[in-house]
Amino acid sequence: MSKGKDARVRIILECTNCSQNGINKESPGISRYITQKNRHNTSSQLELIKFCRYCHKHTIHGEIKK
Repeated sequence: MSKGKDARVRIILECTNCSQNGINKESPGISRYITQKNRHNTSSQLELIKFCRYCHKHTIHGEIKK
């Protein structure tokens, strides 16, 4: 049986460059990745460098709330 408070939680990483500029006519959307983190080891918000297919470069992707 699974407990209610698991250590691993599912998070969504969103491109900070696309989300700051908003959705404009040149960019068809905002790049998002789904991953997991251990809430006991990493209590702060996660930021990783990932490839954004809308910016066509590697940018910082930060954790967003669901």
